Amino acid sequence: MVEREFRWEMDTTRHEYVVTELSDPEEIRGLLRSRIEYTAYAMGQLEPDLFARTQWYRAVGDTGSGLVLHSRGGLGDATFLLGDPGAVGAILSIYPGRPNSYTTCQPPHLDVLKRVYRLANQQPMMRMGVRPGSFRPVSDEQTVRLTGLDIRKINSLYSTDGTSAYYVPEHIDSGVYRGLVMDGRLVAVAGTHVVSRQERVAVVGNVFTHPAYRGRGFATAATSAVTEALFEFCDNVVLTVDPTNRPAVAAYDKLGYLEVCRLVEASAVRRDPTGLGAGFRRLRARMRGRRYGGAFVRRRASQG
Repeated sequence: MVEREFRWEMDTTRHEYVVTELSDPEEIRGLLRSRIEYTAYAMGQLEPDLFARTQWYRAVGDTGSGLVLHSRGGLGDATFLLGDPGAVGAILSIYPGRPNSYTTCQPPHLDVLKRVYRLANQQPMMRMGVRPGSFRPVSDEQTVRLTGLDIRKINSLYSTDGTSAYYVPEHIDSGVYRGLVMDGRLVAVAGTHVVSRQERVAVVGNVFTHPAYRGRGFATAATSAVTEALFEFCDNVVLTVDPTNRPAVAAYDKLGYLEVCRLVEASAVRRDPTGLGAGFRRLRARMRGRRYGGAFVRRRASQG
């Protein structure tokens, strides 16, 4: 892909960016592919039924380029950040997304993110990935395939930690879920956050074991079964784990998962709930950016 050339007079006290909205999946795919383990969730949003519920923005400027994805899905609104923090900040200043969102970014993005959102439940996480050639399945326990018909059992299991679960059958049927049954009850489960047959990528998640059955390798067996099933149509499988949860990290390492990057997940509430400030900046940026084919954003150097 050949990048459009932008020319402007440089102001050394400020950074300047041209922000454009992207609508071509092939162009977006090209920007995501180079870091597929980190961008796996965003890759999944290129599926046709999900793509219609996304907005993609790119900024190019003197500090580099960045990408922001705002998506609306069955589990809520989400925002994903990629690339140069200054460029990401330029995008968020005029396209901040929904009033409430679940955000995934990397540590260098936090400063610009906090200028736009109030963050809660901020959690540093480790992204781990595995490919078919390095996957080491375990078969110590017999697992079963779970479908939407098992939703009551699944929600009941997830609720044993004191937090109510409200998954619906569609969540289970659109993903890949495996579980372990002991003493006639579902005691462990692993599933997926994202499954993209088109992009051949998946994000494993929702791994959980009943408190009374922990420490027996059930979560590892369920995760192994899900990963094995995903490799029937995926080339890249990733998951996210709290790096301080050493038993979980060790279990995934046993299956061949390796750390690929660190990221931060957080619940985000927009500081400007009405969007009036962003709307004014967006109008002004569009007027300034006509000659560049996008919105022209100028930010103080201290803002990145």
